[in-house]
This record gives sequence, structure tokens and C-alpha cells, in this order.
Amino acid sequence: MSAILPPPRRIWWKEPVDKVEIIWIVIAFVWCMIMFFMMPYWHVYGKQNLSPETYKVRPELFARASQEMVDKYTVRTETELKIPVVAPPAGSDVYLIARLWDWWPILELEKDKTYRLHLTAMDYQHGFSLQPENINIQVLPGYQHVITIQPNRSGTYAIVCNEFCGIGHHKMVSKLYVK
Repeated sequence: MSAILPPPRRIWWKEPVDKVEIIWIVIAFVWCMIMFFMMPYWHVYGKQNLSPETYKVRPELFARASQEMVDKYTVRTETELKIPVVAPPAGSDVYLIARLWDWWPILELEKDKTYRLHLTAMDYQHGFSLQPENINIQVLPGYQHVITIQPNRSGTYAIVCNEFCGIGHHKMVSKLYVK
């Protein structure tokens, strides 16, 4: 038989299935079933799931709460723009604002302490991406997203906007310190 000529029998579905093919089909089916049942399990019992807490909020009220936190817990300022660095106590509500083209303020959190992080956008849709932890949240104007976080490693983390938000999008980065 050659590749140019068609096979002698043209009804391929009546051909017997080889043993190796059956083995691979069984392996693929078993793996699909394992993944099918693991997805709901990971969703319910996995510790990697973020809180689905989201509320409607008026931007001026969120800005006021953020400013109160900054006035109360500022420890220093950074960058040429004098962005405040706040170190709130453990267990407190922490506010982070996304606006063209920065994150405000810079947060300094304690290792192994729990915080409630409130996020909102003041103008357009932004994306909160905490690297290298790979936490991604879509931040929308008019909504506050609340995430309960407990940093477990010290260091400096990068906060990056991962939703295109205009001409200065590439400069929308900030830091999060964990001490």
C-alpha cells in the first residue's frame, strides 16, 4: 500500500481498533474524569481561591476611607511623587486605589498577619496583579473588591496593572512590602 492510493477498504469505522489505541483512550478518559471531579473540589476546598466579596461603592466614599487610612498609618513617603507608604495594624482594613496611572498608596504589611484588602478603580478598568504570587483581580470603577490576605513571605512584591488602561499603562506599577 502507498500513501498515494486509498486503502483497499474505505469504511474506516468498521476496522478493528488496535489495543494501543484502546489503552490511550482509556487513559485519556480516566484523566478527564479525575480532572472533572477535582475542579469542584479545588473550588470549594482549595486555599488558592480568592474571596468573592464585591460591593458597589461611590468613588468619593472610597477615596475618603483611603485618605483616613493614609492619614492614620503613614510611616514615610517614596518616589519623586511622594506617594505615602502606610503600615496598618494587623487585622485592619487596607485600601488601595487604582487610577490613571498609579496605585495609591504603597502598602507595608506584616508577615503572617491577616488583612482585608479593599480595591477599587477611580476612573477606568484596571487589573490588579500581585507578582510573583500571580494574584489577578479585575478592578472596576464603582465596585470595591475585598480580599482577605495573609502574606506568608517577607519581601518586596510588585503590583502591576494587567488591563490596558491608556497611554501610561506601562508605568502603572507599585510595590507592596511584607516585613
